Amino acid sequence: MSDSREHSHFVSRITASRDSRPNRLLAMLPEPVRERVVAAAESVDLAVGRVVQEPRELVRHAWFPEDCIISLVNTVANGDTVEIAVVGYEGFVGLSGVLGADGSPFEAVVQAAGSALRVPVGRVAEAFRTDPEVRRVVLLYDQALLAQVAQTAVCNRHHTIDQQVGRWLLMSLDRLSGEDVSVTQEMIANMLGVRREGVTDAARKLQLQGIIEYSRGRIRVCDRAALERATCECYAVVRDQSLRLLGFPETPR
Repeated sequence: MSDSREHSHFVSRITASRDSRPNRLLAMLPEPVRERVVAAAESVDLAVGRVVQEPRELVRHAWFPEDCIISLVNTVANGDTVEIAVVGYEGFVGLSGVLGADGSPFEAVVQAAGSALRVPVGRVAEAFRTDPEVRRVVLLYDQALLAQVAQTAVCNRHHTIDQQVGRWLLMSLDRLSGEDVSVTQEMIANMLGVRREGVTDAARKLQLQGIIEYSRGRIRVCDRAALERATCECYAVVRDQSLRLLGFPETPR
């Protein structure tokens, strides 16, 4: 594919309909800036478990998910992990590099497979330094991400595993097409920093209530409204903040 055709291909992807999962944050940037950023982009297919940013390593790329989900994960001294935030098509990974930090304290690992645009972080950082509208958009996203991190800490400390599992499923659904989440109970346990037995029990309760169906590493949400009622307020707090700042999620499901 020629450079001009490739550039047009990327531009069409981020301005297409919601069904094609364009990255929302890129679409919010001023068109001339967006085109410069996209011109430097490479489309990458990401498999579950791929690490796109190691903790404390130099941030070299900004990753703009299209139909994948990337988890920001913290690891403690004994090797246990806990997810502190999720990033989908509403945002990007590499914020610390854009803001001028040498590295990120968190690992960024793919939670749901799909594609993302990989851009040299310097291209985005330059736009952030020179364009007030880019700064506004990036700082709005920064605020939404900080709100998610803070509310996740509250949820992990004060709410039951059942409620945490519900929050995790709802936040994943907001970033995926359809009502299915490809995930194992062990993976959810690792993300939440809890024992697998607790996740198994929570999933069993939700399945008995007809809220979800679980089989062979796939969870289907059959009654989203019931799942929201069974979940603590943390999901709604994060959703409402993100909706106010970024217009995400776009439409209720």
